Amino acid sequence: MQKDDEMEIDLGEIFHLLMNKLWIIVLCFIIGATLAFGGTKLLITPKYSASSMIYILTKTTSVTSLADIQMGTQLTADFEILATSRPVLEEVIEKLNLDYTYEELKSMIQTDNQTDTRILRFTVSDANAKEAKKIANELADVTAERVAYVMSSDKPKVVEEAVVPKYPSSPNTKKNTAMGGLAFAFVAATVIVLRYLMNDTIQTEEDIKKYLGLHMLAAIPTEKRESI
Repeated sequence: MQKDDEMEIDLGEIFHLLMNKLWIIVLCFIIGATLAFGGTKLLITPKYSASSMIYILTKTTSVTSLADIQMGTQLTADFEILATSRPVLEEVIEKLNLDYTYEELKSMIQTDNQTDTRILRFTVSDANAKEAKKIANELADVTAERVAYVMSSDKPKVVEEAVVPKYPSSPNTKKNTAMGGLAFAFVAATVIVLRYLMNDTIQTEEDIKKYLGLHMLAAIPTEKRESI
């Protein structure tokens, strides 16, 4: 019974092959990076992010015990959900006369409560930098009023108001450009290696000895005829 033939992969040969075809890989990297850069600039709308923060209080304005601190921390997680509730966002839409639905506005907002703190951060992303700032500040104010109503307590303090962002937060042009270039380069290298592995033709004297176990005694050169 004959054993199945096994393909031996010479990593040294593959490395040498990739070095010989390096210009192709570099060219594909440049093409991919150029396409990714152009696509990012032309097809993706830049988004600007603005953030505001409020400080959540318990029923009284003074914190007098560890229990109050722990309760405030737990309540902050609850109010993080409250901030994107329909009543809050619909009030923001009404006050600012926004041309957004509740679902659209909610998708533009991210809330963040760092562990063991009573600070609630709102981050709003919008194609208009000034609009992002206005929404973030109004959201903080409306949420603070809603929290005061629910808790029957003093209104939480806005500890940081949003400012107009100078630079877009997305898309990340550098990252997209690099990823596009690397993706094209990887595909090019993969195709080169696969074509090498699938090519079973005898091309050199070393191939005859390696694959057939034979020693070549002589070689007949190919004669090139000169054109008359």
